[in-house]
Amino acid sequence: MRVCFLYDEIGSRKLNEGYLKELSESGVEVSPFRSSRGLKHRFQLNFRNHRKIAVVDGKQGWIGGFNVGNEYLGKSAKHGPWRDTHLKVQGPCVLGLQEAFWEDWHWATGAVITLNWHAESHPQQDQQVVIVPSGPADKQDTAGLLVQQLIHSANQRFWVTSPYFVPDQGVQDSLRLAAMRGVDVRVMIPERPDHLLVFLSAFSFLPDMLKAGVKIYRYQPGFLHQKVMLIDHSSATVGTVNLDNRSFRLNFEITAFIPSADFANDVATMLEADFSKCRRVTLDEVSQRPMWKKVVSRAAYLMAPVQ
Repeated sequence: MRVCFLYDEIGSRKLNEGYLKELSESGVEVSPFRSSRGLKHRFQLNFRNHRKIAVVDGKQGWIGGFNVGNEYLGKSAKHGPWRDTHLKVQGPCVLGLQEAFWEDWHWATGAVITLNWHAESHPQQDQQVVIVPSGPADKQDTAGLLVQQLIHSANQRFWVTSPYFVPDQGVQDSLRLAAMRGVDVRVMIPERPDHLLVFLSAFSFLPDMLKAGVKIYRYQPGFLHQKVMLIDHSSATVGTVNLDNRSFRLNFEITAFIPSADFANDVATMLEADFSKCRRVTLDEVSQRPMWKKVVSRAAYLMAPVQ
């Protein structure tokens, strides 16, 4: 069996070299994504592979927020229980995940690997799944445009969970407009910060969000890392895109869009359970902060895109 393991060299900078050597000696083909390629390509260092993909024989695939680490097992004293969502897919849509991995592997190694490209049928033939890869090589800002389109298409509700919530102006405007036209807009973010600048920067624009009717919730039990969007009662997404500029413009990301009422109902049930473990942020909480905290939050917002 051929096993190919690709990892983001920046995000996995603490990865033990001995572990990688052990994998290689066991026959696993291991490669970093190679964001850094010397001085000639030094400006690519900020491009990160944030995708979390697993594909087996071109028949089964997994996509979502899960990385591999002790914190995902709830072993981090700092973050506590880790809340994430991953999705298993089968059928022809798996080839969309496989294509993204194939391209990433070719970028990292220069090698062209032979894979199974025969689309496997699945008993649930009428289920549609659209795999949407995105990244800095795209001609358009695919991830940001996808999020805005989903917000604009919502008529009853738009619920989104994101560990890093520093949306660009276009997404901020879309969220506020949706709330003002009567859509139930809910944003779930962590209570416990993972990156301090990202955490602080949210306070600079949350007042305008809250005034427009956007509901902000902070997840309490542990660190919230899932990236899920629910649109009305008809569709939902699971993937790797956060609502921030890094995901929109710098990271290589991937999203599964499922236009299914049954799937949307399952996601709604899952998110309702999560919302029950959140506290809702109030306008007074963010607007009555001391002036120095507001200045710090604004400075953090300006710096957040490069973090």
